[in-house]
Amino acid sequence: MKLKKLIIVLFFITIFFLSNINYVYADENQLDFPSVNAKSYIILDNKTNKILYSKNENEKMYPASTTKILTAIIVLENCNLEDKVTATYDAIMGIPEGYSSANIQIGEEFSVEQLLELLLIPSANDAANVLAEHVGGSVNSFVSMMNTKINELNLNNTHFTNAYGLHDENHYTTAYDLAKIMQYCLKNDTFRKIAGQASCAIPATNKSGTRSYSSTDDLINPNSKNYYKNLTAGKTGTTTQAKQCLVSSAYLDNLELICAVLGSESRASDTRKIYDYAYSNYCIKNIVNEKDVLTNIEVKWATQDTKNLDLLANTDVSALVKTSYSENEIEPEINLNEKISAPIEEGTVLGKVTYNIDGIEYSTNLIASHNVEKTKIFNYILYFIIGVAVLIIAKRVGDKWQVLFG
Repeated sequence: MKLKKLIIVLFFITIFFLSNINYVYADENQLDFPSVNAKSYIILDNKTNKILYSKNENEKMYPASTTKILTAIIVLENCNLEDKVTATYDAIMGIPEGYSSANIQIGEEFSVEQLLELLLIPSANDAANVLAEHVGGSVNSFVSMMNTKINELNLNNTHFTNAYGLHDENHYTTAYDLAKIMQYCLKNDTFRKIAGQASCAIPATNKSGTRSYSSTDDLINPNSKNYYKNLTAGKTGTTTQAKQCLVSSAYLDNLELICAVLGSESRASDTRKIYDYAYSNYCIKNIVNEKDVLTNIEVKWATQDTKNLDLLANTDVSALVKTSYSENEIEPEINLNEKISAPIEEGTVLGKVTYNIDGIEYSTNLIASHNVEKTKIFNYILYFIIGVAVLIIAKRVGDKWQVLFG
């Protein structure tokens, strides 16, 4: 009896503990995600805008010098690279002590292109102010241009108060917004070129001799232990409050990704890990090849020999898919034109095929594989009708003649 009571008590104790265990379930794709210490990050596909991985991507953060990518694109959209610019007292003296500079001298003359190199490669804050004054007339006016551009890009969680990332409570962005700014910047070939340089050499000016600078981005420097060969462009940022930041782009096997890392203790390591994981799990694949037969139809009013018509893919269809992707996972949606009938010329567009993968649509036109001839039976019917009509008319005319002339 005592043994029975003991068993019952143990049973209920076991049930109690089991009911209070917190089970943790993880998405299978996140189980092996690398350890990243950045407070916020995002990586997205530049072509489809698909976010592959992210953490706190909409949390407002301090961007530090990653701000300068917006400064650069506004300059590029409002200046010629050959324009000459003279550094003013206000532009140079407006940089607080301890912030990076290229030691630009008051009255020193540069081209816009040279200042952009100083802005994006060694992250010179004095170059940012010199450019801001040149474009906006004043730094404050230029900052207004920056916030106007932010509004045009529909970025609701970004606001800037200066041109280079000086810490300010009202100077903030998010990993998502920063990635979208980078995406916009990458549309400009000159930005791509400069932001992808590991170093630059500034020729002698009216105030100084030739100077050389290296990029603050270790991932783009072939001589760095953190070098990442797939990186195509990058801009760093560092302040005590922002910690280490990096916004960049990389390209591998036709897949261009954009990554923004904010609030990191090791931006190079974090960024490499995120890129490596993304490229290990995603790729660009042809889900349809040009001239693949996607469906077959029977064309109305066509000859017996040509009425069966294959519809072909007009172009290749490339899609962003997981590396584990199988062709059997997706079904095409085929939409044909209304009232398809003979005659039809080879290559005529007769519809469209669409593939929906993870909420992104990929499509191509469906075209005729061969000429479709119209059946001649209608001609025979027409000739018969005309013949019958002629006979009827002839008979009536003959009857009238007989009545008139007996």
